[in-house]
Amino acid sequence: MRDFDTCSQSYDQKTETYSKRPNEKHVTINSRLYVDLSIHGISTPSRYNLIVQHHLSRTLTSGPNSNAVVAPAQNSDILFVSPLMNIVEPLPSFREVSVSERQNLFLRKLQICCFQFDFSDTLKSAREKEIERKTLLELVDFIQSGSGKISDVCQEEMIKMIGVNIFRCLPPTSHENTGQEATDPEEDEGYLEPSWLHLPIVYELLLRYLVSSDTDTKAAKRYIDHSFVLKLLDLFDSEDHREREFLKTILHRIYGKFMVHRPFIRKAINNIFYRFIYETERHSGIGELLEILGSIINGFALPMKEEHKLFLVRALIPLHKPKSVAMYHRQLSYCIIQFVEKDYKLADTVIRGLLKYWPLTNCQKEVLFLGELEEVLEATQPAEFQRCVVPLFRQIARCLNSSHFQVAERALFLWNNEHIVSLIAQNRQVILTIIFEALEKNIPNHWNQAIHGLTVNVQKMFMEMDAELFDECERQFEEKAARAQVVEEQREMTWKKLADAAAQRGEDDMVTV
Repeated sequence: MRDFDTCSQSYDQKTETYSKRPNEKHVTINSRLYVDLSIHGISTPSRYNLIVQHHLSRTLTSGPNSNAVVAPAQNSDILFVSPLMNIVEPLPSFREVSVSERQNLFLRKLQICCFQFDFSDTLKSAREKEIERKTLLELVDFIQSGSGKISDVCQEEMIKMIGVNIFRCLPPTSHENTGQEATDPEEDEGYLEPSWLHLPIVYELLLRYLVSSDTDTKAAKRYIDHSFVLKLLDLFDSEDHREREFLKTILHRIYGKFMVHRPFIRKAINNIFYRFIYETERHSGIGELLEILGSIINGFALPMKEEHKLFLVRALIPLHKPKSVAMYHRQLSYCIIQFVEKDYKLADTVIRGLLKYWPLTNCQKEVLFLGELEEVLEATQPAEFQRCVVPLFRQIARCLNSSHFQVAERALFLWNNEHIVSLIAQNRQVILTIIFEALEKNIPNHWNQAIHGLTVNVQKMFMEMDAELFDECERQFEEKAARAQVVEEQREMTWKKLADAAAQRGEDDMVTV
């Protein structure tokens, strides 16, 4: 390996200088660095990696533990990274230096963690990867221990280092590669991020920073800005469920800590939902985003703002439309129930929204809708129930006659809920008239014996509620059946007459040879 003097001689042969930004110095890097970085298994540094602030260049000194070499004294503002030295070298721990030197050491450790490796090959640059992993763990311990409030400069550089590591182009999703439908993450392990050896430590560092009592919100919001939040939201489309869990926790902490970002975060999540509903119907993190929103909705103040009601109508209710609703239905249902429990007047809006997106051919989806409907009805007051009772029980009547026994069974289970039965009893004159025919048809026509038994139980409940009403509905049903029979006989007679007339005309037109 050539020494530093030899490298310095080739320094002037060919260089690349990156443009200056506010409060930053030019950083000149030997073009040979790119070649040697690839040899060591390190990807070409981004523009951020090359632009190092003046305060950082002053902290780096040559020595056995340094991973960068300061350029000659006549140009002390230029940071020169030797391409032929071991680029990632271990630094001393924070305990081994004085308190006054820890901030500088913190910056040097951040610089080590900015290098990016090829994690698809576990054997490539294994030593350097392990050094970076241990350095990240030291940074987490330093933040978590509360050894001292880190400076604004260190905070800024730390957020930049975190961004370098976590903000990346996500690989194509499995359905884009195979054309298959998205699968339930609980049933399929799915894609696992190759760089997960380091990523959880980076996320843990960000989380420790957010929850630390030493973190000043006013200072931190300069670095965790709208751009940072948007990039964080983009990562929710990662197929790795472990990463989405970290992101969920971190975004929730950001929402709680930075009140100034709250409207922006809600709007950005809305935009993700709109694109998912009306454009792609493909996104891996809808469930996690809904979990965050469930906690947010729970904290909404009353009376509820019009903005929040519009979010319910324009985003949450239409989320029932996509085919993949089963993957996030539990979280979606929780958000919907939170709205109804917060403001009972929204029950009519929610029920009519469910009816609007009620599935026609997807029986499993119907079962989910019936389960959610029961939870909504539990929180519904009589006045709101009365507004939507007619369209609601027309749909329930169709479910009662479904040939899919799970749909019919789930609809009949509604009568096991005491609150729903009390609402039905108050509106029995309207409801029984709508569903009586469906109940009567189930007993002779449905193939499943369990449905027969449940149907008989519901009929008995109505007889106990109002025997006279039940008898009247039965009489009307029999009259309707009799009229239908007369109409059917007349139709058959008419067809017979037409057939006879056609046959007679055929005989008259026949020519005998």
